[in-house]
Amino acid sequence: MRSGFAALIGRPNVGKSTLMNHLIGQKIAITSEKAQTTRSQIRTVYTDERGQIVFEDTPGLTRAKNKLGRFMVDVAEKTIADADVILWIVEAGAYLGASEQEILERLRKVNKPLVLVVNKVDKVQDKKALAQSIEAYEKAVRPSDLIAVSALKHQNMEMLLETLFRYLPEGPLFYDEDTVTEEPMRDIAAELIREQALRLLRDEVPHGIAVTVERMHEREDGTFDIDAEIICERESHKGMVIGKGGQMLKRIGTGARKTIEEMCGAPVNLKLWVKVRKEWRDNDTQLKSFGYDLKKLK
Repeated sequence: MRSGFAALIGRPNVGKSTLMNHLIGQKIAITSEKAQTTRSQIRTVYTDERGQIVFEDTPGLTRAKNKLGRFMVDVAEKTIADADVILWIVEAGAYLGASEQEILERLRKVNKPLVLVVNKVDKVQDKKALAQSIEAYEKAVRPSDLIAVSALKHQNMEMLLETLFRYLPEGPLFYDEDTVTEEPMRDIAAELIREQALRLLRDEVPHGIAVTVERMHEREDGTFDIDAEIICERESHKGMVIGKGGQMLKRIGTGARKTIEEMCGAPVNLKLWVKVRKEWRDNDTQLKSFGYDLKKLK
């Protein structure tokens, strides 16, 4: 059997989290079209008769603008350093820009198998342009393997799994066969709430939002009671999150409750509060209280 760790890296919005969710067959990592959706390392597990792949989703590699951004870059770099194989996810049809060049410079310092995954091939109509884009990446990166996929359409997922197993070392399983993730349910619930905020709010608000689950209690009948706080950096943002007559907060709560119920497989009573913590993204104490602490990284 083969078992090991596979780090997913790439710039924001290339589909890393969507790809990982499809590979394991379950939604663990949140997704959206906005940058900084993934803020920390998210670990999931795929197991079959060939062995076990421990996927580690990472924040999109970009320039840090604050202490939260620095934490996100550090998370990605630490994950790369500890991985057995690296998946560099790029978007089909895209060419090597400044962001990709920065990632390439980091990868040149790491002597590990690199699988270049060209995602979203279903969205490219011009096949010639797609081939030219892939060729440019292949020449620049010199990957150990290259696979074109569509995470959304579930194209070439088995081919990608087969390729990854070839690069993992032989050894026993790290987790039980039925383990899908070691992320605590309350952390996943907090992320699912933030996902709804990302999808419903304007661009300038979500980057300054954090979510904490203050209480998650399971009743005897299986129902979950969840109390959570949405943290903003400004009073004006608080008003946007709540919305006129509380309508925006209600929409966030309704959407989040449905996805949390899917995760728990049980009814959920979700209560949300909105609080302001000014400039929390540049405050070490606040960052740690919201779980952004490199020392606690797996």
